[in-house]
Amino acid sequence: MAVDITREKDGGVLKEIIKEGTGDDTPGVGSFVKVHYTGTLLDGTKFDSSKDRNDPFEFDLGMSQVIKAWDVGVRTMKKGEVAILTCAPEYAYGAVGSPPKIPPNATLKFEIEMIDWIGEDITPEKDKGVTRDQIKEGEGFLTPSSGGLVDVHITGTYNGRVFDDRDVKFTMGEGEAENIVSGIEIALEKFKKGEISILKIKSKYAFGKTGSEAFNIPPNADIEYKVELKNLEKGLDVWSLDEPQKVEQAKMFKDKGTNYFKDNKINLAIKMYQKAIEYINTDYGYNDELLKVRNSLLLSCNLNLALCFLKNKSPFEAKEAATKALEVDPKNEKALFRRGQALLDLALAELAVKDFEEVLKIEPKNTAAAKQALVCKNMIKKDLAKEKKLYANMFEKFAKEDQQKEEEEKSKLPDVMRGTLGEWCQEERPGGRDATAFEKENPNILMLNANGTGEFKNM
Repeated sequence: MAVDITREKDGGVLKEIIKEGTGDDTPGVGSFVKVHYTGTLLDGTKFDSSKDRNDPFEFDLGMSQVIKAWDVGVRTMKKGEVAILTCAPEYAYGAVGSPPKIPPNATLKFEIEMIDWIGEDITPEKDKGVTRDQIKEGEGFLTPSSGGLVDVHITGTYNGRVFDDRDVKFTMGEGEAENIVSGIEIALEKFKKGEISILKIKSKYAFGKTGSEAFNIPPNADIEYKVELKNLEKGLDVWSLDEPQKVEQAKMFKDKGTNYFKDNKINLAIKMYQKAIEYINTDYGYNDELLKVRNSLLLSCNLNLALCFLKNKSPFEAKEAATKALEVDPKNEKALFRRGQALLDLALAELAVKDFEEVLKIEPKNTAAAKQALVCKNMIKKDLAKEKKLYANMFEKFAKEDQQKEEEEKSKLPDVMRGTLGEWCQEERPGGRDATAFEKENPNILMLNANGTGEFKNM
């Protein structure tokens, strides 16, 4: 029996299930679906079939890549399901039709088999690390943003086992503090209030290489979450604040970063310091007094960022943060020292030693900088010794190769010439007289006459 599956209940798409699918899941908006289909007119005339071509059809659901009836109907189908969709003209090709096979104002029938689908890829990198299958659409236009408060219910499963089922409120960007994986936060940026979706999350965006002892999740495990966004409060936008408000927000995030750093939550600390910098990244609009406060905050946040990145074994990022701090205060000891450490970690000892020596100019009693400078100099010496040995070996290798080639060339000469050539390549000419400079430089273009008189002719 055919059922009207349109939201408006206007009879535009009627669905009749021929074969039941498996499970309860259906694809959501944005899912990449794979189907087989056969399309006919009401009189039974077939106008197209993927089965005849043995070539399944693939498309992004809900993105207007197909006729409206398909976006409506395919979304209701389970894996393995076969159904017939009867599509009114306004849900198909309308008054124009699709000549020459589909006439104007044609009602069409499609037999569709749902083969499989992949949820909507919602990662910025588009690496399919987090995919979303929407169960229930949200309402309105507001979506969560960094710094905004969200109220969600989450149910996490691994290999069919529920490991996490709770209501939780947290600030976007700080989910880690509540044991919320990054994949959920990435997905929530696209949620609207009331939305319920299934998220399939690769280990990179879940508990990574360490897994989770609290949830008994092994390393490198892919997991699944059912997430409902119950409520949200949008975070403050930088552009909406005046300069004193920006400074206050920066102070708040800096303090959060410091607290997370003390708790050894380095990744969260990095996020907070970066957020603080975001509020005060431009220097215009401040009066003299407020500019001093802003510069002090900017210096402190970049110094702390450099330290966090060093602890996180991210020397390139540490170097960049320390350089930003030096743009505010070119003679800052901590900034020079931390950039030196980062450069040393990057094996750039010749650059690192300059920063450590600059620290010693400012504070000659800085023993840590003196030790690091010595480490750099020893590394430079070792590198020079390695280079010297490398080049020596290289030249020795080239010399051997040249000698081998010379021997090979000699071996190719006729036997009658080998002895003569060997004598000619000596410093003396046959007959006892010294070789001329020309003869020494051109031993291979002259040879003895056959009569052995010592006279020479061109070869």
